Amino acid sequence: MSGQSVSFRITRTTEDLAQTVAALSHRLVKLEQRLGVLELQLEQQLEQLTSTPEPDADELRRLESVELLLADCRSLLDESADADALPPLAA
Repeated sequence: MSGQSVSFRITRTTEDLAQTVAALSHRLVKLEQRLGVLELQLEQQLEQLTSTPEPDADELRRLESVELLLADCRSLLDESADADALPPLAA
């Protein structure tokens, strides 16, 4: 009888170990999938940070026209400042 008892315990322990290994394998697969998703998200974020979008041609033209307008405004302000610095005209 004691042989059957030992055999039963070995079988029971083997079944418990098999269930534990199966559960651990299942968890490992889930963790690997989660890691894959996180790596993909990280790659996408790094791509977004490192990629520099090409400037739009229309936007560049608008910015150039703004620069010209600013230059004109500065020259007008300089002219009015120079005119203020001149003595009044004698009548």
